Amino acid sequence: MNIQKNISLKPLNTFGIDTIAKQFITVSTINELEEVIKETPSFFILGGGSNILFTKEIIPFVIHLNLKGTNILNYSDDDVFVKVAAGEAWHSFVLWCIEHRFGGLENLSLIPGNVGASPIQNIGAYGVEVKDTIVEVETLEISTLKKHIFLNTECQFGYRDSIFKKELKGKHIITSVIFKLTSKNHILNTAYGAIGEALSEKGITKPTIKDISDAVISIRESKLPNPSAIGNGGSFFKNPVISTQHFKELQKKYINIPHYSIAESEVKIPAGWLIEQAGFKGIKKGNTGVHSKQALVIVNYGNAKGIEILELANEIQDIIFKMFNISLEIEVNII
Repeated sequence: MNIQKNISLKPLNTFGIDTIAKQFITVSTINELEEVIKETPSFFILGGGSNILFTKEIIPFVIHLNLKGTNILNYSDDDVFVKVAAGEAWHSFVLWCIEHRFGGLENLSLIPGNVGASPIQNIGAYGVEVKDTIVEVETLEISTLKKHIFLNTECQFGYRDSIFKKELKGKHIITSVIFKLTSKNHILNTAYGAIGEALSEKGITKPTIKDISDAVISIRESKLPNPSAIGNGGSFFKNPVISTQHFKELQKKYINIPHYSIAESEVKIPAGWLIEQAGFKGIKKGNTGVHSKQALVIVNYGNAKGIEILELANEIQDIIFKMFNISLEIEVNII
């Protein structure tokens, strides 16, 4: 095993936090992963580093999961089943799908991170969630080193949630994901306002999956900071879901409060709107701050420490609760 010591994880997390790993190894096969686990009593799995905020030095052994491979399992006139290794970059996989004319993931273009993290978070954007295309999730159980297959229904997918964030957190390592995509007669999702506007601006009335992907990329690039330029972990908070009664009370004071009905008794409120109303959008505090174009994104403007970013996030949570009686839940994993 090629074990490295005192390695900076700065290039391996999108926040750009300069945290030191006492011991570090990259694994490229499941056999290598099993070997490291056998010999390491305490470890931390690092994938694409896109949904992590490091707030301290990493004492456990850091295993960088670099499993690669994208394979077509079955192809028909209507559907295609594709197996993708956990270490593949998510956006690269989406572009691969577009190139092969496989539909279903185009609305999830330009999301940072690796494929292995997509089921954990049940990543979603612009009216689409990854759960809608996942067939199976393959894992390695840490305690037994047995391989497991979780069907879609067994993953307990929810809004930015899954069984891998709850009872199986720290117990299984996702090694690959199988997706069911469309090979033709794609079901296009252009209902999200910004996509429709972007397509209209280009005069596109009959969009392809590539047109939608290009529109999503354009929208994300215009609103969200590129982690290679400004460190960030994407959306820092989940959009809160509140009771319809609570929403009606807020609406008396904030007439134009944006919202999405989840059910007769529940309403989802955009967290970015709440944060903007609280005056945090565009603020800077030392080396950290809230992005000027998207209040849902907390950024590292230079040499911010993870704890500084967390303190700002906690301050935002406190103010939002005082103003709206809403608890913002952090989406990023705090380490």
